[in-house]
Amino acid sequence: MCTLALIGTALSVGGALAEGQQSKQMADYQAKAYEQQARADAQSSAFEQGQERHKQDLLQAQARAQAGASGVAISGSPTEVMAANARQGQLDLKAIQYGSQLRQNGLATQAAIARFSGRQAVGASIFKAGSNLVSGIYDPAKAVTFGRSAFPPAPGGGLY
Repeated sequence: MCTLALIGTALSVGGALAEGQQSKQMADYQAKAYEQQARADAQSSAFEQGQERHKQDLLQAQARAQAGASGVAISGSPTEVMAANARQGQLDLKAIQYGSQLRQNGLATQAAIARFSGRQAVGASIFKAGSNLVSGIYDPAKAVTFGRSAFPPAPGGGLY
């Protein structure tokens, strides 16, 4: 019977440790997924910025062509309008970049939290394994308690 109890205790301890390791692996995979999402967002943002730059270049060329076709010299008011459009275009690009950076920071934070959770799970599993080990080895029926003798009573139960 003692052997079965020891086997049960060993399985309980091993299971607690394995559970912690599996939790850590899952947290690490989740962290990697967040990091991949952050890289994908950076690539998406770079593409979106390129598209926005191309659109702004076309709008600037169109504005210059319209100003030239109207016979107005490109100085004074048309130049100021084109400069304002260019400034607005830069602000649009910065807004795209800023939004992407915020998303990347959020994903990096989630990755760090996932890794931290994995480390916490390993630590908790060690304590759980230790608790299972102690409770598996400790038998309250055989424990010494204060105020009682650790020795069984003499046959006949009386003291001489």
